[in-house]
Amino acid sequence: MRRKLVAGNWKMHGSLAENEALLSGLLAGMGNVKAGVAVCVPFPYLAQVQSILANSPIAWGAQNMSQQAKGAFTGEVSASMLTDFGCAYVIVGHSERRAIYGESDELVAEKFAAVQAAGMTPILCVGETLVEREGGITESVVARQLDAVIAKCGVMSLAKSVVAYEPVWAIGTGKTASPEQAQAVHAYIRAKLRDLDATVADGLVIQYGGSVKANNAVELFGQPDIDGGLIGGAALNVEEFLAICRAA
Repeated sequence: MRRKLVAGNWKMHGSLAENEALLSGLLAGMGNVKAGVAVCVPFPYLAQVQSILANSPIAWGAQNMSQQAKGAFTGEVSASMLTDFGCAYVIVGHSERRAIYGESDELVAEKFAAVQAAGMTPILCVGETLVEREGGITESVVARQLDAVIAKCGVMSLAKSVVAYEPVWAIGTGKTASPEQAQAVHAYIRAKLRDLDATVADGLVIQYGGSVKANNAVELFGQPDIDGGLIGGAALNVEEFLAICRAA
């Protein structure tokens, strides 16, 4: 039985004071949460988050990482730097990284491999834009994004990963894929992988991301192939995020 996982993606938000209040509130409300919970935070706050969350039920991670191990790469952060701060997860291939910073499927696959090589778990984001959905090519887009990782790392690598399906048109827009729309893509991902390795497919945690809120989380997470969520804006609100975690 797959354990649901809810991961908060803080994106470029936070301050020392805000983070302390948020994390303290989350820890105080975790008593009746059965799902796995993690927060992926901006690099400067990893030391603070590690200090507050050490020995707690909440894991933490980063939102991006260089595929390079070390060297003259000004402004980049390596896997070993993240493991120094106890990171369990790293988000790779988020649509904002793909769209704003031009990250290709191949680069995302390299980052995925580097995260795993360092002993952390990649949260691999896949998903289509509104134009792609309206063009009827959602499945081919998601397949292309998954295939790049499979070609680089092999299908077995997905057994030590999390996949997050995020329809780009539903991220930060207030629009949410209907539970049926989301389930259809999650089921497609699992079926595609089952053709390659049934054990990997059946064990893979596939999150949904895209304007998840407390008021739609129960229905989304109740779908048979949706194993929790990658949560953006709602992860910055203690009660909202806790409600989503309880829904999972």
